[in-house]
Amino acid sequence: MKAITFAAFGDADVLELTDVAAPQVRPTDLLVRVYAAGVNRADLTHRTGGYGHPNFGDSLIIGLEIAGEVIEKGSAVTGYEIGDRVMGVVGGGAYAELARIDYRMAMPIPAELDYVHAAAIPEVFVTAHEAMMHLARLKAGDSVLIHAAAGGVGSAAVQLAYATGATVYATTEGSKISRVEHLGADVAIDYKAEDFAEVIASKTNGRGVDAIIDFVGEPYFARNIASLANGGRLVQVGILGGGGNVALKLEDILYRHLQIIGTVMKSRTQPEKHAMIKRFREHWLDRFEGGGSLEPVVDSTYPLSRAADAHRKMESAQNVGKIILTMQPQDLV
Repeated sequence: MKAITFAAFGDADVLELTDVAAPQVRPTDLLVRVYAAGVNRADLTHRTGGYGHPNFGDSLIIGLEIAGEVIEKGSAVTGYEIGDRVMGVVGGGAYAELARIDYRMAMPIPAELDYVHAAAIPEVFVTAHEAMMHLARLKAGDSVLIHAAAGGVGSAAVQLAYATGATVYATTEGSKISRVEHLGADVAIDYKAEDFAEVIASKTNGRGVDAIIDFVGEPYFARNIASLANGGRLVQVGILGGGGNVALKLEDILYRHLQIIGTVMKSRTQPEKHAMIKRFREHWLDRFEGGGSLEPVVDSTYPLSRAADAHRKMESAQNVGKIILTMQPQDLV
């Protein structure tokens, strides 16, 4: 089968379309003919050696989320049949014609969605739900600040917060503000032109917000703490801006009853990942059906053979929503 591989860590040019062996199906696996795969920040970290090893846990092939058709299933699989359209999160192996996925990490594709839009759901919406709904316990009437709101997880989080009935504050570049507002942000903040902590203080009359979902890390940490209301929850989903040491007054945590929570899907145990998928599926999957309130946001598509260009696009930080690789026959040459 055709797949994207790389012989050494490096820039996007190391990605190559090559011939590799098809994955072996284990008892709990579905074998999926992949028609679309999402590109994620973790893929860039993988490619550049940020994880320190060439595999992503379950495969030497890069990529974490797929959408396609089941062509084989393991002996222990329940709930899926040959020919089913599925999407889900894999432990590597997405940038390929065929991928195996633990059936408990798969979800049926809503009938009205094509493969490209289905591939824009699993990683980002599951991560957004886990961070904001499960860990930050966001509910109707709460307020939330979502950083990097035009990105994959950020754009999903804005939609979930809006659908929950929360007041949504969101940071993004000025050129992307209208798109973020369209997704459901009540107040979109141009982080290059405004200090988000000052905006939050002004808009909330000094109270702060109930939850913050952050992907940036150290440069935002102090202002995030200042922007939380008493009892507020900061969920750290990424450290795109750096993961260095931060200063923190324990009195703030103690007397303001704050919570700081970290979450990364990659380092979760397999049962924990199964539970994350189940929580998202039960709460939200039907909201993608029949004109529901949620929509996967696709910025652009690239054929699998142009995976390097897709990575460059993500590195430019110009995307709004997901970048998707496609695996139609013409995309595999």
